[in-house]
Amino acid sequence: MGAMQRVTAEAAAGLPVLTVDLGAIVANWEVLAARARPAECAAVVKADAYGLGAAAIAPALARAGCRTFFVAHLAEGIALRRVLGGAAGIQVLHGPAPGSEAAFAAHDLVPVLNSSAQAAGWAAFAREAGRPLPASLHLDTGMARLGVPPAEVATVAALHRLDVGLVISHLACADEPSHPANAEQRAAFTVLRGQWPLARASLAASFGIYLGAGYVFDLVRPGAALFGVAPTAPPNPMRAVVRVQAPVLQVREVATGTGVGYAHTWRAAAPARLATLGVGYADGLPRSLSNRGAAWLGALRLPIVGRVSMDSITVDASAAPEAALAPGTLLDLIGPHCDVDTLAAEAGTTGYELLTRLGDRFDRRYLPA
Repeated sequence: MGAMQRVTAEAAAGLPVLTVDLGAIVANWEVLAARARPAECAAVVKADAYGLGAAAIAPALARAGCRTFFVAHLAEGIALRRVLGGAAGIQVLHGPAPGSEAAFAAHDLVPVLNSSAQAAGWAAFAREAGRPLPASLHLDTGMARLGVPPAEVATVAALHRLDVGLVISHLACADEPSHPANAEQRAAFTVLRGQWPLARASLAASFGIYLGAGYVFDLVRPGAALFGVAPTAPPNPMRAVVRVQAPVLQVREVATGTGVGYAHTWRAAAPARLATLGVGYADGLPRSLSNRGAAWLGALRLPIVGRVSMDSITVDASAAPEAALAPGTLLDLIGPHCDVDTLAAEAGTTGYELLTRLGDRFDRRYLPA
C-alpha cells in the first residue's frame, strides 16, 4: 500500500480521489466465470491489480470463489501470499530468475516457465529437493514475447522432475476477433499442448474469453476486464469499477486572448471562466490529454485547456453555473459520463495503461463487495 493511501482524513483534503468498487470487480469476475464455465476463471492481479490495489481486490475475489491468481514478478507473488494466506494458488508469469527457485518453493508459488533454460533450472531444483515441484509452462504460439519456442518444446517435454499442471499461451490479437492470428495460435496451441496430455490448458485472457468456446480450454485468465475495461465490442458487459475525481483548486475569469499553461498552447477566444484542478501527469493523467480531454461536472463536459502539468490541469468552466464551482469541488475524470476506455481513447492509449499509471497521491477509497 502506497504512502499516500495511509494519509489521515485531514491530510487527504485537496488530494484527487480514486474510488474502487470491489462489488463491481466481483460482479465482473462472476460474469466472466459464467461465460467461461465449465472452465475455471482465474484473476490476473499483476502490477498491484492494474494499479488499483491487490491487497484489497484479491481477498474480495477469493471470498467470491476465485481460486487461482496470476502476478508477473516473484516479489508480487510473495506479497500476495501474505495477503491471501495458504489456500489460494498463485502463479508467477515471468517464472524464476536463476537462483530464485528456493523462494518460489518457500512461498508456495507456482512458476510459469517461459524457456527451456527456466524449465531445466526448475527441474534441477526439484531433483535436489527430491520431489516433483508444480510448475506451469508457457508455450510461444506466435507472439514472440515470452514462452518456449516450438523448436524447444520436445526438449522441455523430455525433462524429468517437471510436474506441469497447466500449459498456457497468450493471444497477440484477441482484441481483433477477425484477425487470422487468433485461429492460427489456437491451432498451434492445440498441437503443442499435446506433449502434456494430463495438464490443464489456458489460452484466453480478457479478450480471448469473448472469441468463443474454442478459445476457453480449461482455465481463463482475465485481468483488465475485471477492472472495467471492455473485453469486446460495445456495449461493454463489464461494470464500471473506477472513479477518478480531482478537486478544484481555483476558479478565475480571464479576458479574450489570455494564454493558459505552459507555452500558451490555448488562448481564450472570448472571456472565459477557468477552473484549475489538482491532478496532473504525476498522478498518471497522460500529458497527451492537453487540449483534448475533459473533466465532468455531472453530465456537463468541461474541456481541458492548455497543457497537462505535473500537478494540475485547467478546464474551461464557462458553461458551468457560477455557483457550482468552488475550491474543493470534485470533478470527474473517470466516472458515470466518461469511462476508462473513453478517457484512454482521448489520450491515445489503452485502458490498461491508464489504470496502471494511476499514482500514489490519490485519496484511495474502496467500496465494499
